[in-house]
Amino acid sequence: MNTIDRHILREWLTIFALVLAATVGLLLIQAMYSDFRDLQNMGAGLGDMAYYFIITIPSFLSFVLPVIVLVSLLYALGQLHRSNEITAMRAAGLGIFRITRAIWLAGLVLCGVMWGLNASVVPWSVEASRSLLEQMGFKHEAAQAQEASAVGVTRTVTFDNQQAGRLWFINRYSRFAQRAYGVSVSELTLKRQEKIRFYAEEARYDQERGCWVFLRGRETWFDLETGHETRVVNFDERVMSYYTEDPALMLVFDVKPNDLSFFELRRIIEYFQSDDNPKLTIYLIRYYEVLASTLGPLIVIAIAIPFAVSGVRVNPAVGVSKSLGLFLLYFVLMKFATALGVRGTLDPLVAACVPSAAMILIGAWFFARMR
Repeated sequence: MNTIDRHILREWLTIFALVLAATVGLLLIQAMYSDFRDLQNMGAGLGDMAYYFIITIPSFLSFVLPVIVLVSLLYALGQLHRSNEITAMRAAGLGIFRITRAIWLAGLVLCGVMWGLNASVVPWSVEASRSLLEQMGFKHEAAQAQEASAVGVTRTVTFDNQQAGRLWFINRYSRFAQRAYGVSVSELTLKRQEKIRFYAEEARYDQERGCWVFLRGRETWFDLETGHETRVVNFDERVMSYYTEDPALMLVFDVKPNDLSFFELRRIIEYFQSDDNPKLTIYLIRYYEVLASTLGPLIVIAIAIPFAVSGVRVNPAVGVSKSLGLFLLYFVLMKFATALGVRGTLDPLVAACVPSAAMILIGAWFFARMR
């Protein structure tokens, strides 16, 4: 790395650090403004609040990092261009890629950082902050509720385990008590005919046994031809040794795909990969979008450089506006491709990769046009 590389990199990284600190600070203020009142109403202490906001910060980084790279590049390279440093380098015979090669190498490093964030740090942050918020909410509800079964309740949980041929319906599930109430499970044939139905007033998932235990219920058998009941057996307690569905997985469908961590998305996909489940499509798209976002820094660099160092006769605001417009186009393409993927018009992998591929081609075209 020669003097020019160090100079370009130093100028950019200085602005990058300032924009990073300012952006994270603003997002932290926004999070405090949004969640402070709720945390206060839950009776959270200052220590709990501080810990919550600290573990929330990493969840911001994956989606703001490309924006930070874009803003810092536009400003740093714009400053160098306005002071005619870029012009002098090009007059000395250096190409634009040669001038900015240190930035491209830094972009590759940032892609690795994005991969690390998406693969470990951000999922931990999302799950830990959500879990802490739920725990504080449960404590607040438990102090006011008369029964533990009324705390942390999720109502009307349905789960179709097509692979095992079981259709679940839970009237309400208490995440605080780890109990399900009003449970109905239908065992189905390959033709989706109901052969057995289990009903229980209460059920719990036994972590040691790795299965469900039904309490105060009945077992009903049905004739496959007529659908009439053929046998009814009541029970006080029954260990359902082959009912291994994890309640955490059953409840995750109540969370929007964008609010799920990378780990949770992968778990859903692995569990339902063998099933032709239409619900899986949106989770596949989101999963591939997270993977494709790893290239975000390089895409932003390809968009920012051509406009930040546009001709000296061009108003810098024009180049900045065009670059920001392309960045906005990226999000429009992402929403459009996601909609096509959900409808089945595009394969989930294609729907997730189209926006990134389009921006790479556009950036390459603008680079090729630079003289």
